[in-house]
Amino acid sequence: MKRVIFPMAAATLAAVGGPVAFAQPADSNENRLDAVEVSALPLGSDANLTPASYDLLEDELLFQQSEATLGDTLNGLPGVHSDTFGGGSSRPVIRGQTAPRVSVLSDGAQLFDMSAISPDHATTVEPMLSRKVEVLRGPSTLLYGGGAIGGVVNVLDNKIPTRMPDGPVEGFFEGRGNTVADEAAAAFGLTTRAGENLALHVEGARRDADDYEVNGFTDPTIDGTWAESNNGSVGLSWIGDRGYLGLAYSYRGDQYGLPGHSHEFEGCTANGATLECAEEEHDHEHGAHEAPFVDLDSRRVDLRGEYRQPVAGIEAVRLRASHTDYRHHEIEEDVIGTTFRHRGVDARVEAEHAPILGWRGTFGTQITDGQIETSGEEAVVPKTDTRTAAVFAVERYRFNERWQLEAGARFEHQKLDPDDADRPLPSYSESATSLSTALTWAFRPDYNVSVSLARSERLPQAQEVYARGVHLATNTYECGLLADSFTCGGAGNDAGLETETSYNAGINLRKVSGDLTFDLGLFHNRVNDYVYARTLDQIEEFRLIKYSQADVEFTGAEAEATYQWTERFSTTLFGDTVRGEFKDGGDSLPRIPAHRLGARVNTFWRAFDGEVEFYRVFAQDDIAAFETRTPGHDMLNATVSYTFTGQPQYNVFLRASNLLGEEVWNHASFLARTVPEPGRNLTAGVRMTF
Repeated sequence: MKRVIFPMAAATLAAVGGPVAFAQPADSNENRLDAVEVSALPLGSDANLTPASYDLLEDELLFQQSEATLGDTLNGLPGVHSDTFGGGSSRPVIRGQTAPRVSVLSDGAQLFDMSAISPDHATTVEPMLSRKVEVLRGPSTLLYGGGAIGGVVNVLDNKIPTRMPDGPVEGFFEGRGNTVADEAAAAFGLTTRAGENLALHVEGARRDADDYEVNGFTDPTIDGTWAESNNGSVGLSWIGDRGYLGLAYSYRGDQYGLPGHSHEFEGCTANGATLECAEEEHDHEHGAHEAPFVDLDSRRVDLRGEYRQPVAGIEAVRLRASHTDYRHHEIEEDVIGTTFRHRGVDARVEAEHAPILGWRGTFGTQITDGQIETSGEEAVVPKTDTRTAAVFAVERYRFNERWQLEAGARFEHQKLDPDDADRPLPSYSESATSLSTALTWAFRPDYNVSVSLARSERLPQAQEVYARGVHLATNTYECGLLADSFTCGGAGNDAGLETETSYNAGINLRKVSGDLTFDLGLFHNRVNDYVYARTLDQIEEFRLIKYSQADVEFTGAEAEATYQWTERFSTTLFGDTVRGEFKDGGDSLPRIPAHRLGARVNTFWRAFDGEVEFYRVFAQDDIAAFETRTPGHDMLNATVSYTFTGQPQYNVFLRASNLLGEEVWNHASFLARTVPEPGRNLTAGVRMTF
């Protein structure tokens, strides 16, 4: 969507029913949210009418806010935080949930990286090569998995062209740099005609950042927070009047440090519910080690297609398929300590049907077959095949101009088949059924309220079931859900595994036009047999964790309100909160983000956009067993950008972050007590589109 003015305000308004709002031309007396298409929503949904709560980053806004990792790029959207892990890895945390309860997709397809295993494993998405990032919550998430109770992050790119370029060639180039880590980054993308109906796309990106600086911390920089990344892809599409079919090959290579690594616990083992750690003499003899690092290599082939109106009654059929070969080494002192591999195929077909008795909908099937394998010193997960087959449908019925109903269902069957010569392990095979519904009432032309209900089942991952061993990056000795005789730890799950079942309710009140626009949302999730990493014992920063199940509750709120004072000036108030606790009382759940409250001012003058943002992240006092309180902090940011119109078009920006030089500790991070966040920073960038 082409934005008119206030491009920097898009994120502040994206949650207001989803669409992005801008001031109208001078002859208009009303500000109204423009309808935008969200690919992750079914039926090419008009976001003004959908009951889903979502956020959207695209175009210049995505260019200005993109960071080295997906989690950092999305951090700050309503209800969205990040479980940061140095400079090379972070995952989005939505409503207190992260992977595997937050699904990250590449244009609707699975990534097949190892980010769901641990926060120190990078999510293989390059924000600079993304054209749009959609954060979706609500019934439509069942299209992508019943376990995504936090939400779905759908990252769209241009590596497979879906339309012919307007001229012989079109594309972009961008470059950026920052001061906190001396980062330098650049990206490009080119699409050209390769025939009457053929379009060729080539793209690439490169990042290089040193260890980042921290204000107020003992050391000026944090060892192991450096990161390098290389990305490239080539895609070819056949494009016709009624659809397209394309194929792309992508490569990603990363190297990044692992901060907070603690060698003194390498000899730790589990004896029941107690840690036993042998002293590592070589640490004392040879002094401190350099931080280990990850060497990542991912090669992927994507097949995408769409065919509109293939037969009577079917509006469109869409195909997504991929094959990924991923591996990363964790290297210490030039020696590979552990290797993680993930190979897999994912195939998904969905069809959008014409109205049947007033119902419009999307239905489809998805088959996934993946194999994870770890080897070396920290081989915490055995070689395991995971096969999943699913069918799904989301339907919508519009009673009249004011009332609309949406319902979704998903059934999936999963089988985990481990292969470990040292300890024969049982396979795990189970099915899950998820249902959801939502009702939207537009009680006034510019207001609507939606109520959503869902019952979702999530099947456990291989790591949650079979884990056993040391994982030094997160300073843990991990034990899986299986009985103690197969894994380790004390007070395990000898009675057997139960399917994680969540009962979710949400309500959103929105105003979508006028000088004042807002989205106020409340949610409550009650989860039976919730799988979590329970800490059994701790020595200094090293913990013995046992994946366990308990009944828990998540309650929270997200709010954002914008007032357009003049056509050139607006203010926004925003905030979010979430609380996760055990149903029977006691401690909170671990790594729940702290409350956040802030304000933002946006202004526009000719080709200039300006933004000043201030928010408070409060101290986190609701803590889990073995956790400690995380202090709060104030964050002051400012951005100015300028757009040169014409052909080609240029956009330049300058963004200052953490202007107060605060010492920032992120409670959602595994490194909340050992590694602070980056300090005062200045980022500059330029983007050319043609």
